[in-house]
Amino acid sequence: MQRRKERRKEGGMSLKMEWILITTEKPPDWFLELVKKYAPTTGSNFAAQLFWQRGIQNEEKLAAFINYQVYQPADASEFGQEINLAVQRLINAGKTGEKITIWGDFDADGITSTAVLWDGLGEFFQQHRQLSYYIPNRLTESHGLNKSGIDNLADQGCKLIVTCDTGSTNITEIIYAQNLGIDVIVTDHHTLPSERPPVVAIINPRYLAKEHPLYHLSGVAVAYKLVEALYLSLPDIPEHPLTDLLDLVAVGLIADLVQLSGDCRYLAQLGIQQLQTDFKKLPEYRRRPGVGRLLELCQKSGDRPTDISFGLGPRINAVSRIHGDASFCVELLTSRDIQRCQQLAEETELANSRRKSLQKDVQTQVTKKLNQLDLSTTSVIVLADPQWAVGVLGLVAGQIAQETGRPTILLSTEGMETGTTSSPSLARGSARSINSVDLYQLVTEQAHLLHRFGGHPFAAGLSLLVENIPLFTDAINQKLRQSLGGINLTPTVQADLVVTVADLGKDLFLELKLLEPCGMGNPIPKLLIKNCWFENAWHRNEQDLKGQKIQYIKTDFNILDDSTNNPFPGIWWGHYKEELPVGKCDCIAEIDFNSFKKRYEIRLVAVRSHTEAELETHNYAMILDWRNQQDLGEITSEKSLLIMKTCPTNWDDLRLWWKQSLNQQKQLVIAWRKTQNPTNRDIWLTLVGLAKYLSRTNQPVTRVQLLEKLGISEKCLYLGFQALKYLGFIVQRQDNYLQIIWDSTYHQKPVDYVISQFLAAVREEQFQRDYFFHVPLSIIVASICRLG
Repeated sequence: MQRRKERRKEGGMSLKMEWILITTEKPPDWFLELVKKYAPTTGSNFAAQLFWQRGIQNEEKLAAFINYQVYQPADASEFGQEINLAVQRLINAGKTGEKITIWGDFDADGITSTAVLWDGLGEFFQQHRQLSYYIPNRLTESHGLNKSGIDNLADQGCKLIVTCDTGSTNITEIIYAQNLGIDVIVTDHHTLPSERPPVVAIINPRYLAKEHPLYHLSGVAVAYKLVEALYLSLPDIPEHPLTDLLDLVAVGLIADLVQLSGDCRYLAQLGIQQLQTDFKKLPEYRRRPGVGRLLELCQKSGDRPTDISFGLGPRINAVSRIHGDASFCVELLTSRDIQRCQQLAEETELANSRRKSLQKDVQTQVTKKLNQLDLSTTSVIVLADPQWAVGVLGLVAGQIAQETGRPTILLSTEGMETGTTSSPSLARGSARSINSVDLYQLVTEQAHLLHRFGGHPFAAGLSLLVENIPLFTDAINQKLRQSLGGINLTPTVQADLVVTVADLGKDLFLELKLLEPCGMGNPIPKLLIKNCWFENAWHRNEQDLKGQKIQYIKTDFNILDDSTNNPFPGIWWGHYKEELPVGKCDCIAEIDFNSFKKRYEIRLVAVRSHTEAELETHNYAMILDWRNQQDLGEITSEKSLLIMKTCPTNWDDLRLWWKQSLNQQKQLVIAWRKTQNPTNRDIWLTLVGLAKYLSRTNQPVTRVQLLEKLGISEKCLYLGFQALKYLGFIVQRQDNYLQIIWDSTYHQKPVDYVISQFLAAVREEQFQRDYFFHVPLSIIVASICRLG
């Protein structure tokens, strides 16, 4: 059976993704020559264009960006007194022989953080006797400290907990640990509490200025800085150099998607170099045989950031997503036992295969629910289901957020109790954001509805009572609508450069490699290829280590255009071959080197048919965007124009105008203006005041007069009349007029929900008008063409 791409629905329409091409001035010749010094065998013009676009526009910045040896990293002492307190407490623990536990987290940043402290602190404290580690179970526990885990550590005689990648906001749990005689040192990079937690020390770069080179450190890099400070304080104790930890730092940094600038970029560059050097050795000589075997299994060589972001990172994350307990991943990353590491690496690979299938299943189910939503009235997507696996909800939420342009929260409503006497059910899930929406702040404002919550502005985990999900959904949507301002909730895909198929290959790959490592703040270059077409496309299911099919699709193809007769290979993950357009099209892709097939190829990011692009270009000419223009004088006299001055509240209104313009062969002008909306409560009070005045003066009024005075639709006015009845007002029709009469004998109290219906309808209408004021013309064009 032929499979077709499932399109997201917005108000009954196909949700169109907006394509954006970054355009900047051409770099000057002196800068082109400067970049050529770093890429003498290639043209280097593409790389120079990207450097210039990204604000690297002088020799000093360029040198520090490309060559880590030129960069001056910040010292651990930048964390000030906090890191000194942490080091002193660790030294005291060493002198008194106290038991220390590393409390990590179950994602890739948390696992590598734990491994860094396990190896790093292991230079000073005897592993398994004085030093141990604890990783919470993803499926039965949540991020951060918890009381049951602390109880277990207390029973084992632990006197000091050192957290990594977690702990900043666990105030209650920290106090609980203190009451059991356990001190806490927090190393973390997540959002800070309003006041300093009652800990021995907290090392968190969020206390630094946003411009500080250490501000964007992930959990693993913060843990590394603590070990660095200990190395400086006790330089004669360690047997292995501090730099032995850098490969783990690179894995955690890149897997956690932090901004790779300042020290983050520097540490990632050093770590990738070390990762590659170790991988080139025979397995018996590798310092980290587990990492080497994992790279082999994912057919990577460790020399690229994508080997981590598409290889190591997802596999480490998969273990807790599937098994819950990811503790053995620390052993995988740190053990020198080759056979044991091989076994653990294969278990990790199989977990990742299961994760892919599970993710595909959940994504299919989420898509069905999503198609029932009207995205034109939805600012934050909140969906729940008892069958969804908690472990993959963050991955699916991220995909949905990218495709819809809206923050997305997915919840599983099965399998967790609160522990109270009545034991009401809790929903657990993950949230992902997009388009500059600070999801952490947005959700925090609904804290009264939540059980637990923590994370970043763009990614978070949460739990809440199942019965609170509707309230939470309404509240978070209302809050984002109020704070949207100029934020665009249109899904977008951005291209950096325009290239031809002839440009693709080794030279372009090596040229763009100058920008690596890429990540947040320095994204992988996206290439726009115009007027191309595909040949020899075929898809297949992925397979696991044992040859079993995984319900995850990959399409292979060749791409061509008029620039060359030589096709270039490419892949499209998660898509079927039938989704590729027939005939000419435009696509956005990333260039890559496949170390398994020993070939250069592209990874397809987005594609649209050439016919579709031409149709949209034609229809752009049929619509003029004059929204919020103060003076319409020069166009109102044009007989060839159809001017729409009233802002629509749904796509049907806009479709009728579009059809009318086609029938009359006139150009449609959207010319509605943004007005200062009174609150829905003020509109209700105005309606009541009008009813009192008109009943007292016995004046007739037309529906049009009321609609214009109140600025609402017929639907809202009808609901308003229904609410007025409960106040004793009778609305009667006389010819083309309305008469409002006060019935003094009517004493029934107004029903709150009737008034609430009116208020909700007005609020929704105002949101819709705000949406149609801000929505880009490209979305309007794409939408009404499909609806028409």
